[in-house]
Amino acid sequence: MNLTHLLRRAGSAALLLSLGACQTPGASSGTSPRAGSRGVEPEVVVGAGDIASCDSDRDEATAAMLDGIEGTVVTFGDNAYPDGTAEDFERCYAPSWGRHKHRTRPTPGNHEYHSARAGPYFDYFGEAAGEPGKGYYSYDLGAWHVVALNSELPEEGLREQERWLREDLKAHPARCTLAYMHRPLFSSGLGRDNSVVKGAWEALYEAGADVVLAGHDHFYERFAPQTPEGVADAERGLREFVVGTGGKDPYVFGPILANSEVRFADIFGLMKLTLEDGAYAWEFIPVGGSVLDQGRGTCH
Repeated sequence: MNLTHLLRRAGSAALLLSLGACQTPGASSGTSPRAGSRGVEPEVVVGAGDIASCDSDRDEATAAMLDGIEGTVVTFGDNAYPDGTAEDFERCYAPSWGRHKHRTRPTPGNHEYHSARAGPYFDYFGEAAGEPGKGYYSYDLGAWHVVALNSELPEEGLREQERWLREDLKAHPARCTLAYMHRPLFSSGLGRDNSVVKGAWEALYEAGADVVLAGHDHFYERFAPQTPEGVADAERGLREFVVGTGGKDPYVFGPILANSEVRFADIFGLMKLTLEDGAYAWEFIPVGGSVLDQGRGTCH
């Protein structure tokens, strides 16, 4: 993509911001030189969290966007409101995002656990959701290793997941690693404490993982690469995106955390990641608009 095209994109984002999106520019867009390819084809992942409710058609709007984007669909929890029941999945999720069930690799959220052990979630997604009762799993996409985690497990389940994660990362020492889950460790949302995922973050950081995607807070936020302690780390840090924009009612921001680079509230849309050999490109695409946030990064 040439400089002129980037400037045009930046101009479009600035125009949308002036119309009401909430954005604070960061010090860096994450742009970096394109990594050399060894012949591995890029892979696309696209998705969001906090998605389907029968009380609105906003999930239909984001699902219509999925209709035009090829690749693996990922969900960051709270797939079916209000309680993740079988009826919620069949009446609310299935008619919209359910069109892409065959290519979806989901994770559960706290609303799925309003139903006992998230049973309807595991029943609906089947093998794609991982082992029932656990809900964490991994797979490879092109040059990348991808890990789907369950942030809603009880304390002992979280410890077991962390042990599994460390072994999984040892067994798959890919240069590029992506993880996603429902709860973000870092978020500028009001009154949120998601320290339950810190152990997973520590395992990912120690293994040299690159990107973490999450939902839970119903807005879009991008952080600069950082440690699990929240210290900026351009060399080895994890870049986190909070993408709770699948369709459920939007949230507002609270105090802005350190290393938060870009934020948009009161908006719905999708995160699209293009996973290359040694690098990645991101785009946050709102419903009915052009790209609001984009950039590139290289793997550790």
